[in-house]
Amino acid sequence: MPPEENRKIIHLDMDAFYASVEQRDNPELRGRPVAVGGSRQRGVVAAASYEARQYGVRSAMASMVAIRKCPALTFVKPRFEVYKAVSNQIHAIFAEYTPLIEPLSLDEAYLDVTHNLKNMPSATRIAEEIRARIHVETGLTASAGVSYNKFLAKLASDYRKPNGQFLIRPGQGLAFVETLTVGQFHGVGRVTAAKMNELGIFTGLDLRQQPEAWLRQHFGKAGSYYHAIARAEDHRPVKADRLRKSVGSENTFEQDLWTYDELVAGLQPELEQVWAYCQRGGLAGRTVTVKVKYADFQQITRSRTTLVPLSSKALLEQICRELLTTLLPLAKGVRLLGVSISNLHTAEATAGQQLTLIF
Repeated sequence: MPPEENRKIIHLDMDAFYASVEQRDNPELRGRPVAVGGSRQRGVVAAASYEARQYGVRSAMASMVAIRKCPALTFVKPRFEVYKAVSNQIHAIFAEYTPLIEPLSLDEAYLDVTHNLKNMPSATRIAEEIRARIHVETGLTASAGVSYNKFLAKLASDYRKPNGQFLIRPGQGLAFVETLTVGQFHGVGRVTAAKMNELGIFTGLDLRQQPEAWLRQHFGKAGSYYHAIARAEDHRPVKADRLRKSVGSENTFEQDLWTYDELVAGLQPELEQVWAYCQRGGLAGRTVTVKVKYADFQQITRSRTTLVPLSSKALLEQICRELLTTLLPLAKGVRLLGVSISNLHTAEATAGQQLTLIF
């Protein structure tokens, strides 16, 4: 048996996290369809309660579409500082069982409990304990998947949502994967799934029958990943304290922006939020990207990379302003602006370096 199959991996995923926090804190919202996000004409749903999901409301859906699907939908403004505080509570529970915690977001993480701090032999029992403690200490529910690699643990956590748990044992992975549609695979998005369907690949079994070279021909480097997961193989370790690759924020405006001053003003709140996140996390990045979506939904990006990470918000603002000038003159209105910082490093690792721009 390969060493990977001796690993014990748990994928923990909070159930409708943002919406559940709002329902917990406001009893009037319990049992009702709730969306976290903006209800304005160009608002977007950030998260939906399970009551809302029954009507087809999903995250990233336009608010107007969500309201048409569910006229009784209640919109709540997001409170990210509250969600972060609850996430910290949850991660403190994780840390009592293992130091090998790989956060994916505020509400989702991988845990390697092969050698755990409680000396518990059963990963299933550990997942049950963690889920019970989360419920007692936060009033929220979580779902868990348990398996011998990250890919299968992620699939398993989706299998019994909400407030459920599922185990895929060594020896069961191949049979489990072959019955799934490719759209259910973590890492296969809608566009890729549609392309696979066009090529006659509909299930995990169909995918497993394709040679790796053929998959790489059609899907590039990702073809090797698809070849592996069709065989229930995933050798990636759980990486503790994984550094985020990028931090970003964006906003859709109620009215289109047409002038440079409007663009600067519109981007400023997103810039502030991104910089604040980097400051709180002790992060610094080298690549600044401005995202633009026009009124006709055409989307473009403009980026600039520095030799060393940005050392001040003023420099970030300067680069953003210069990137915005490349859009002028505007031939059409701008409906969305976003900014992100990537090529992230810890701030301590970059102390004392001077900024030089690459143009």
